Amino acid sequence: MERSSGILMHISSLPGEFGIGSLGKEAYEFVDFLKSSGQKNWQI
Repeated sequence: MERSSGILMHISSLPGEFGIGSLGKEAYEFVDFLKSSGQKNWQI
């Protein structure tokens, strides 16, 4: 198994319209950031 790195963060930590996180635009932007910084995993 190849080693990789990532982040442990619940969706509710993302910004959202109602303050409880979102799987909308903010989540896609966060995933793009993770990819550009070389992260491979996002454990929710």
